[in-house]
Order: sequence, then structure tokens, then C-alpha cells
Amino acid sequence: MKTLRVDYEGRVQGVGFRYTVKNLAREFEVSGTVANLPDGRVELLASGDPDEVDAFLEAIRTSALAGHITLETPRDIPRPAGLRGFSIVP
Repeated sequence: MKTLRVDYEGRVQGVGFRYTVKNLAREFEVSGTVANLPDGRVELLASGDPDEVDAFLEAIRTSALAGHITLETPRDIPRPAGLRGFSIVP
């Protein structure tokens, strides 16, 4: 099992970023959340089989969102308790 926190920087708020990520997540066996941060970044938590998580992140990189991302910062984290499904955090 692999769990990452990925912070995205750029023009990532107000462009449908969270909704696009949630829709992409349906194509992969991953669980997690995506949330806007107060400083303008977007935080993604993604957990699953390492190959699935890596493929999910690659799908984000090659989606229509690519032009909005200027920096992607992934970090390995422990899997949060109770993480199920994939949701947008308001």
C-alpha cells in the first residue's frame, strides 16, 4: 500500500481542479481526498497499490489540468485511518 500527499501549485483553484481529479480517480483503484488550501494550493491524498497511485498521478499530469500546474510536491505519508472512497473536501 502506498499513500501520498501531493501539493499542487499554480492556477489550481477556480479551474475545476478538484472535480477533474475526483473524476479521474474513478478510473483507478485509489482512495483519498482533494482539497483547496488557504494559500492557493491544492492538496491531494491518494492511497492504494503503488502502481495504481502512480498511474493516477500520471493521469493528472497528462490531463487538461497539466497547463494549470506549475509545481507538484509529493510526500509519502502514513495512511489516514478510515480513508475510504475518493472525495472532495470543501
